[in-house]
Amino acid sequence: MRKILSCLLAILFTCTIGFSQDINKINRDFQQAMSGKSGVPYGNNPAAGKYYDVRGFKMYCEVYGQGKPLLIIHGNGGSISNFVYQIPYFAKNYKVIIADSRAQGKSVDNGDSLSYEMMTDDYAALLDVLKVDSANVIGWSDGGINALLLAIRHPEKVAKIASTGANLRPDSTAVYQEVWDMVTPEYHQLKQKTTLNAKEKESFKLLKLLCEQPHIPLTDLNKIMVPSLIIGGDHDVIKVEHTMEIFHNIPNAYLWILPRSGHSTPVVYADEFNKKVDDFFSAPFRKIAKTGRFF
Repeated sequence: MRKILSCLLAILFTCTIGFSQDINKINRDFQQAMSGKSGVPYGNNPAAGKYYDVRGFKMYCEVYGQGKPLLIIHGNGGSISNFVYQIPYFAKNYKVIIADSRAQGKSVDNGDSLSYEMMTDDYAALLDVLKVDSANVIGWSDGGINALLLAIRHPEKVAKIASTGANLRPDSTAVYQEVWDMVTPEYHQLKQKTTLNAKEKESFKLLKLLCEQPHIPLTDLNKIMVPSLIIGGDHDVIKVEHTMEIFHNIPNAYLWILPRSGHSTPVVYADEFNKKVDDFFSAPFRKIAKTGRFF
């Protein structure tokens, strides 16, 4: 498991184009926040965390703040602690609901299979357990995929979505070939082994998810009626044209491509990300008529 987490974190940070940003300082601040030195041990906070029985496993979830519900979903191999910059910001005005996805973080799942649809249904069930009718949703990377699928599979649960770094299919039309070259060797190595130990099974399950999924048709995106903010970096691991493809196929969507940004917009551009997403959630969606005139 340690190998895959190291690989995925390397992708998040080494694929981030910082230019004038001090990447070493960003990494240092992020690790400090994750270690709990920020004052709150996000992801390991007994005062806010609890396990919930969700669809056959115990899902670990922390809740912060009061107000309109806001569900935040992390990426592959991640955890609650990946959002140390978002939780305190949004908890000022929202009831922030953030969990470790199935088979990740503290949400242990010993099953052999894992899919985005499975995790999406987990989150819908978690909202039911918490008696939340609908919520705004922030998703990063795999969490961005889950945000899209939540709006497709459980539209009644979603008010608005902000999805960053998501992809619809596991191929080089969506994700740069260099990224596949980083993650596929270990996946194929594990796939060829006849027996796997417990840690290898965990790694294989997440790598299989990363390398073989998702498969979201554009016709499903057409079903998303809630206002959606589709986000990507201009140097993301997800191709800009693919992020635009997602945007173009959601009827009520805005597009935000960050200049000089990679896959880690919630970390590297935390202040800008938080404000832009907060403004999107707070303001009424403006539907621009396709009349040929732009204002």
